[in-house]
Amino acid sequence: RSLRVRVLGSAAGGGFPQWNCGCPNCAGVRAGTIRATVRTQESVAVSADGEGWVLLNVSPEIRQQVESFPGLHPRGPRHSPIDAIVLTNGDLDHTLGLLSLRESHPLVIYATERVRLGFTEGNVLYRTLERFPGQVTWRLLALGREEEIARADGAGTGLLMEAVPAPGKPPIHLEGARPPDPEDSIGLRIREVSTGRCLAYFAAAGGVTPAVLDAMADADCVFFDGTFWSSDELPALGLGTRRAEDMAHLPIGGSGGSLAALRDLRAPRRLYIHINNTNPILRDDSAERRAVDAAGWEVAQDGMEVTL
Repeated sequence: RSLRVRVLGSAAGGGFPQWNCGCPNCAGVRAGTIRATVRTQESVAVSADGEGWVLLNVSPEIRQQVESFPGLHPRGPRHSPIDAIVLTNGDLDHTLGLLSLRESHPLVIYATERVRLGFTEGNVLYRTLERFPGQVTWRLLALGREEEIARADGAGTGLLMEAVPAPGKPPIHLEGARPPDPEDSIGLRIREVSTGRCLAYFAAAGGVTPAVLDAMADADCVFFDGTFWSSDELPALGLGTRRAEDMAHLPIGGSGGSLAALRDLRAPRRLYIHINNTNPILRDDSAERRAVDAAGWEVAQDGMEVTL
């Protein structure tokens, strides 16, 4: 047995290129004038046996992502190898794909109570996931408690999971509707039962706290927030006024960025994921990409797989 991690999508909300963006990265990848690879919005599949898979977040492109990976193809007239789904926050790029999984198939969804309420309360579209009793089973995540991820029938998946609070905020459609809460955004520690191999997954993080560092300290593989290279990335391109930190994302570069803050991580595999379409690390030959490579980090891309 081993811990397998398949990257289904690696971009931030909007994907790369983003449908309404003509920034140098998006324009260049469309025209084929830059060295960069198209990416769908972030989602990852994790497995202990290569048979059943747990999804970490469900992007709007989930159908395309399932079709691109034979491991997620049905093995019968009505079947899916997706054993469970874990949501790390309530952002639309992490939850909207749930509505695409509405075809009368039972789903097991792990989330904090805050994320569950944010997705279900007042959401008339959620009725598409209530077509028969038990279509969706919500299992609530308690911060700091390790538990085995279970299938719909209660059988174990061979994966242990712990939810870790990550600096964040409510999703944009709920901003101002409720005060921030530690359950708004989490990272995950996922351990394969038999080998003890550990994945630390923090696709969105507005900072590096002691709890985040502890969660990553002994991990064999770390995925971390790679949304922006710099704090002023969007304003500098004339694409908005909000800085990275205003959007609860720690930038990669600079003296206070994640590349510096996580320089002592000992994980053999360290990858940036949830990469915004404006981020220069998307360019294979950029100075920022070289800095990431030199520090021992990788840039996640759709279709790559890590086996621990």
